[in-house]
Amino acid sequence: MVRSMTGFGRCKMSVNEYDINIDIKSVNHRYLDLNIKLPKYYAFLEEKIREKVSSVITRGKIEVSVYIKLVGSDEKEIVLNEPLCENYISVLTALKNKLGTDDKIDIRLMSRFNDIFELEYKEADELKVANSVMEVLGACLDDFILMREREGQRIKEDLQIRLTKVEKLGKTVEERAPQIVSEYREKLYAKLKEILGSFDEQRVIQEAAIYADKITTAEETVRLSSHIKEFNSLLERGEAVGKKLDFIVQEMNREVNTIGSKCNDFETSKVVVELKSEIENIREQIQNIE
Repeated sequence: MVRSMTGFGRCKMSVNEYDINIDIKSVNHRYLDLNIKLPKYYAFLEEKIREKVSSVITRGKIEVSVYIKLVGSDEKEIVLNEPLCENYISVLTALKNKLGTDDKIDIRLMSRFNDIFELEYKEADELKVANSVMEVLGACLDDFILMREREGQRIKEDLQIRLTKVEKLGKTVEERAPQIVSEYREKLYAKLKEILGSFDEQRVIQEAAIYADKITTAEETVRLSSHIKEFNSLLERGEAVGKKLDFIVQEMNREVNTIGSKCNDFETSKVVVELKSEIENIREQIQNIE
């Protein structure tokens, strides 16, 4: 199924004593550009998340934001900096002896020195938190991909309408070709008759044939039709086809440019302008396809 490169997914779950909230958002990009935001303490999860996302997404600028909170207890605990505490006691004892005071060095006094207490993260169960995050990430990716597919379906339908129009315009060029030659022959015949009065009609037929060979766009219209069929075929595939579609559009544009350079007929020129406009619209749309 065709996927858009623009999408958003969000999932919030409580798994294995962890509250986990994951957001995934993406915009267009030529390649896969993956940015993962994690709490510093859980940085060890980045590689697993990267592998999981890149296994199902091939293109787009992706941002994954992960929020993790341990449920039921604090993630941090108070730890005593024992060396610093002992240093304080040593200095205070020396000061007490020097001053000859009877002041006590007790807990109440020591608690005034805030720097002897530190907040540290409790040691995480890496396997448990990794499994929990992967479970939530999987659900979030499902929502994210579903949104991409819905948008991709809308783009696909629009592209199919435009391709049908391009195909009809191509047939118009093809059907117009014999009429162009006929009009050229009639104009040449009338001009020679006006100037010369009498002339070799066989010569007129030969000149018309040479002109027809010069302006024929049969090969271009056949190739254009072939590109359209291949484009439609790719739209039906369940894979990332954005780059392939972009290449086909370049080829379609090349054929139309050749048609335009061969035909100096006003009616055909108008059709070529329409063809270029539709192909440009198609090119813009496929920039958003994975």
